[in-house]
Amino acid sequence: MGRRPELSRLRTLLRSSRLLTLTGTGGVGKTRLALEFARGPAGSASRVDLVELDSLHDGAVLAQSVAAVLAVGERAGRTGVDVLAHAIGDASRLLILDNCEHLADSCAHLAAALLSRCPGLRILATSREALRVPGEVVFRVEELSLAPPGGEDDPAALLRSDAVRLFVERASARAPGFRLHRGNGRTVAEICRRLDGLTLAIELAARRVGTLPLSGILAGLDDQLSLLADGSRTGPGRHRELAAAIDWSHRLLDPVEQAVFRRLSVLVGGFDTVAAQAVCAGGGITSRQIFRVLCALEGKSLIVRVPGDALPARFRQLTAIRGYALERLTASGELPATRRRALRWLDGLARRAGDEVFADQIGGPLAGEQDNLAAALAHITGRDGATYVRLALELARVRYQQEQPSAARTLLARLLDDDDGRALGGEVPALAARVACQQGHLAEALRLGEDAVRVECAGNRRPAGLANALDARAAARLCRGEFAEAVTDLRACLEVVTALGNAHDTAWCTHHLAWALHQSGGVRDADVLMSRCLPVLRRHAPWRQLAAALHTAGAVRLALGDLKSAEGLFAEVLRIAPGASFHALYPVEGLAIVAAESGDMQRALRLCEASAEARRRLDTEPEGPWRRRVEETAARARTRLSAAAREAAVSRGRGLRGDRLVAYALRAIGDGDAPGTGELTGREFMVAELVAEGLTNRRIAEKLDLSVRTVASHLDHVRDKLGVRSRTQIALWVAARRTERPASLR
Repeated sequence: MGRRPELSRLRTLLRSSRLLTLTGTGGVGKTRLALEFARGPAGSASRVDLVELDSLHDGAVLAQSVAAVLAVGERAGRTGVDVLAHAIGDASRLLILDNCEHLADSCAHLAAALLSRCPGLRILATSREALRVPGEVVFRVEELSLAPPGGEDDPAALLRSDAVRLFVERASARAPGFRLHRGNGRTVAEICRRLDGLTLAIELAARRVGTLPLSGILAGLDDQLSLLADGSRTGPGRHRELAAAIDWSHRLLDPVEQAVFRRLSVLVGGFDTVAAQAVCAGGGITSRQIFRVLCALEGKSLIVRVPGDALPARFRQLTAIRGYALERLTASGELPATRRRALRWLDGLARRAGDEVFADQIGGPLAGEQDNLAAALAHITGRDGATYVRLALELARVRYQQEQPSAARTLLARLLDDDDGRALGGEVPALAARVACQQGHLAEALRLGEDAVRVECAGNRRPAGLANALDARAAARLCRGEFAEAVTDLRACLEVVTALGNAHDTAWCTHHLAWALHQSGGVRDADVLMSRCLPVLRRHAPWRQLAAALHTAGAVRLALGDLKSAEGLFAEVLRIAPGASFHALYPVEGLAIVAAESGDMQRALRLCEASAEARRRLDTEPEGPWRRRVEETAARARTRLSAAAREAAVSRGRGLRGDRLVAYALRAIGDGDAPGTGELTGREFMVAELVAEGLTNRRIAEKLDLSVRTVASHLDHVRDKLGVRSRTQIALWVAARRTERPASLR
């Protein structure tokens, strides 16, 4: 609200400069302005990425943290800034770095390095101070405009003030009957003046309308500003007004709400209800009270809901509010005890993850807690060595799963030489072996895998530990091309896992063995194994595991010459893998091979070129045998096509990306289709296909890992684009598309 001139100015500035830093006091609205800018037409940038830095406190891992948010994995020979620079390349892209002030030096060096190497990149930073990088343009975000003195009796004149309009809008949302009139205009204007036009402070005050009279709100601010002026709690300059608003909001909480509010400040990475209960309950507060308190705090804007469809819902405290809450927690004397509870909660999750056979390869209970893990590790004392090791191992697992092996390796290096680390048996060297595979250090990977197996065998440890170690050594051998040895390891692993009696772990290990057999030439044995494990993985596996298994099954059916089954399996991967991830490229390449084997060389070359272009952007390569198969397919298609057809296929293929690539691969659009408003995106086509299978919105949501509301939105788009109204009509449209497949695939 009231930022249209600023938005227009930002767009103008970013057309002429490549680094723009929004500065201003805390709570003035820098982040919100940056987010609003990102939602609109961000100049010529083809992609906008937001990186929130408020929970990151170690500048040494800034580049890795940015890469994780951008879903850019490290590659052998490239780490840190090199990875980011290579991934961004020459693309037109806007990177928003939010809350840089506590990492100003690190952000400045990163920005300078990326801007010097990525000519199409622009950076929009928010910070309380400039980064002081050559070429930086600093844009100060001012406080919202206030009502001029003397016009308080004219509501129309007051509403020309951005601060007043914001207060009235937020107050009306809180108390639907609220409106600005001659009787309350003077008080509203004075509240906004007392808060100096600070966006966050005004929102906090407006949230009290309906529970307090306006005069009570103003009196509360008067009292606190007076207190601040006496030096009890003060900050430099205009920070005092923000502190006043937060402090005043805090004083209006009941004692239980105040305790929960301050204890939440240790959860720097956000929290769900379960985490809040684990950390905030105690001292007379029961777990059953926490949910009610979270609802109350959200209603008062003292916590905010993290955007997205994640369930259970996740919340966080804004930076300024969390800083205040942490001060209150310190003053209460509860900080050490609260940190201990947070540590116990994380340690409990880590112990639960440690019970998994293949914990390195699944998104366990700590997958979304990397910031809380890092914060906890920073405050662990020497007396908690065993806890440190468990949490460091879990954080290393998260970094490995994010394809950030340098960060994982740094954590694991200490554990490999630590007595407490050795107490975990083969878990640490097994993960270190997988990390070394990610980095392309294959001799080291095999050595670490052998260490893991030796430790597990010598110590007579858990069968699960031995299975994990054998799987890690097999992974190293697969990367080295030692397929027969990998098959031997995986047969031994499967024997151990089967005895444990967990159907999902057995299925996952069976899939690994099938892939190794496929690589070594045992295709028919691999097919038998996949027929056993795939039904189990379809029912129980997270999407990444299922995508890998479906790809293996598709590759096996392709090797057996069953093109129809292979196409169906590769298409199934596309329906569950995010279109922007490298997971979606394997099925695209598989469908290219299917097309070539079916004689459709133009489609084959289009898909090969589209995938190759995407892999260049993502800086990722497939395993050697698969890469050679794809390259052979592309070469064969080129030789079979005329020069004109070859040039057209290459040009059109390189223009396919994102949803359009997925839609083309799934035959939702044809070779001759031009972009337009009538075509379905890849995700919309997936929803349409599941409607055709008779699934309800809730079942579709579960299958695609979406919210029911998002599925309904996709269906609205499908109906609008196809010009149909009923689910039956959608099913008929899908059936008609399927009949257009080549005869060899029906």
